[in-house]
Amino acid sequence: MKILVCISHVPDTTSKINFVDNDTKFDTNGVQFVINPNDEFGLTRAMWFKEKQNATVDVVTVGGKDTEPTIRKCLAIGADTAYRVDTEPLDGFQVAKELAKVAKDGEYDLVIAGRESIDYNGGMVPGMLAKLIGANFINTCVSLEIEGETATAVREMDGGKETIKTTLPLVIGGQKGLVEESDLKIPNMRGIMMARKKPLNVIEPLSSEIHTEAKSFRKPEPKSEVTLIDADNLDKLIDLLHNEAKAI
Repeated sequence: MKILVCISHVPDTTSKINFVDNDTKFDTNGVQFVINPNDEFGLTRAMWFKEKQNATVDVVTVGGKDTEPTIRKCLAIGADTAYRVDTEPLDGFQVAKELAKVAKDGEYDLVIAGRESIDYNGGMVPGMLAKLIGANFINTCVSLEIEGETATAVREMDGGKETIKTTLPLVIGGQKGLVEESDLKIPNMRGIMMARKKPLNVIEPLSSEIHTEAKSFRKPEPKSEVTLIDADNLDKLIDLLHNEAKAI
């Protein structure tokens, strides 16, 4: 089985976020970048298939040279080959098209993507990728088993979970639950040294055409002070909820 894992290069959630150029661009100075958490769950599940079913696991990202430390970490974790499409990811459909080209050329049985990246939270790429390559698609996936050409997956849905059976080729949008957090792999020294010898292929992009554009960014408003109300003063609480908070 051939598996392709799509990797996003995203800011660490502990990073302090700022914008520059009149709030039109994200300020990357001093920001630590990591593997998108949803993608990391997917990569770990792919490594399980490699260990248990002798699958081959490749990783791909869309981005500039600055993304290479992140993709190298994936190789250190155990991926066999890495691909970097040499263009800035500006639009969900643009990214999906670039990933689809890699997926088609590699004739992968299973493509694992994160449900969404934690920077833009668009959640568009996995579904569009599945459509572009003509594969089945399961989103919000929290469990995945493959036996032959049959995949059994569990996905989260409103009010519960749903178990689905389908066939390969398949694209999934994975998330927390696909593996346990305790199972996430940390590269060891041997893996880091081996990663230096593994291929990282740079691919020219199909085009720079984009369909959407971020015009400006804005931070959330700072939280206001909390008003404490005595338990025996319900009239004041109701008045504040009605007239100030507009909650009732």
